[in-house]
Amino acid sequence: MEPTLSSQVILLIIAAYFAFLIVISFITGRKADQAGFFIGNKNSSWVIVAIGMIGTSLSGVTFISLPGAVGNGGMNQALSYMQMVFGYLIGYFIIATVLLPLYYRLNLTSIYTYLGQRFGKEAHKTGSAYFIVSRTVGASFRLFLVAGVLQSFVTGPMGVPFWGTVLATIVLIWIYTFSGGIKTIIWTDAIQTICMVLAVIITLVAISKSFGLSITEIPSYVHSGKYGQLFFFEEMWKDGNNFWKQIISGALIALAMTGLDQDMMQKNLSCKSLKDAQKNMLMFCILLVIVNFIFLYLGAMLFEFAELNAVSIPERPDHLYPTLALNYLPPTVGILFILGLIAAAYSSADSALTALTTAFCIDFLNFDKVDNTQTNEERKKTRLIVHIGFSFLLFAVILLFNALPKDSSIINQIFVAAGYTYGPLLGLFFFGIFFKTRTPSGTSIIISCIAAPIFSYLLNSGLKDVFSFGSTILAVNGLLTLGLLYLSSTISPSKKPDTLLD
Repeated sequence: MEPTLSSQVILLIIAAYFAFLIVISFITGRKADQAGFFIGNKNSSWVIVAIGMIGTSLSGVTFISLPGAVGNGGMNQALSYMQMVFGYLIGYFIIATVLLPLYYRLNLTSIYTYLGQRFGKEAHKTGSAYFIVSRTVGASFRLFLVAGVLQSFVTGPMGVPFWGTVLATIVLIWIYTFSGGIKTIIWTDAIQTICMVLAVIITLVAISKSFGLSITEIPSYVHSGKYGQLFFFEEMWKDGNNFWKQIISGALIALAMTGLDQDMMQKNLSCKSLKDAQKNMLMFCILLVIVNFIFLYLGAMLFEFAELNAVSIPERPDHLYPTLALNYLPPTVGILFILGLIAAAYSSADSALTALTTAFCIDFLNFDKVDNTQTNEERKKTRLIVHIGFSFLLFAVILLFNALPKDSSIINQIFVAAGYTYGPLLGLFFFGIFFKTRTPSGTSIIISCIAAPIFSYLLNSGLKDVFSFGSTILAVNGLLTLGLLYLSSTISPSKKPDTLLD
């Protein structure tokens, strides 16, 4: 079937969208100093931060993959993903009541500075290094998926090679983030979140009309169909969709990938006060539940639409949404899909690039140290070089993904492997918070943080026929790290003054 939108029209839409983001960047970044780039001068609106965090947490992977996962029969079959979202709420409550008060009390710019204050420079740099690896792999993978869609539907038909598509997207991100940093990201992410959610809602409206349904009838229609199951209590041992596994996994993933992630916490630390940051987390939780339900309802409706119209399900179910939006649904839906896809991808990638720059500058180049001899102008130039460096790193990693055999399971394993890097962060932070009288040596910290992910991987591989860990491997990884740290630690001669529980 002929696409409802030509490649030229799609390209024009993308160009107009980025032109708008660059204007926003110019307005917000004109007077941005170092504090503005890193923490937005601690003057960000908690409402805007909460909206923007939705886009960052969802990303382009969620935008195209979550609807496809509804009918995939895999880890997220039907509406089971909401079980994990409910688990997130537990993790976010702990973030709001335990981690945010700690970060604000210590007046942190990089959250990994806490590890340095608590344990020393080895822990500080180990924690930051794990974040940098995690975010580099995660952000690259998200952009890789989106670049693949753009290559298939837009730039490929125009004769642009894949590396050209990737380079263009990286350059565009760099242009609107290099000056204002987090001060710009707060606003562009909020705008991109609105575009993404609007695209999904308009798609839902278009499909529901074709079914003769009103928008309010969609939930009951979905829950009464074959894609409507929400809770799964069967097969605790082998089913990755089991309710209790998903709840525990969701709580730990929220703790690790939000509360211990510089990218997500940098936005919270840009709020005016701890109270505002906590209000931001509350609104973020409410919005996250609503938005994820919308995405999953969309997935169910997409599969119902495909079956009703005899559309073959793509070999990769995450291509179902772009296939229907660009080939079978009205042009308005196609336009908003492109905007939503770009918004979802870049609301995650732009903040990741800014957070990577922040972590490296603060944790490895010591921008926050009083004995740093660089002038403000020299630091600005250094920060620019680091920003460019991470841009090229993302570009190189995406090309590496593309060079791998076109086996989705291999690439998925690489992406899942990034989750192993959050286990040591989980163990490090919570050992520091709850075992305030014990301190491991710098060498034992490094050994523990390397050994725990290796043991976790071996355990997961060895027991895969008996027990499916799923995302709960993060808990195993974190507990192993914490246990190794405890065994290698000694009682401190004096109580640490910088822990939350003092």
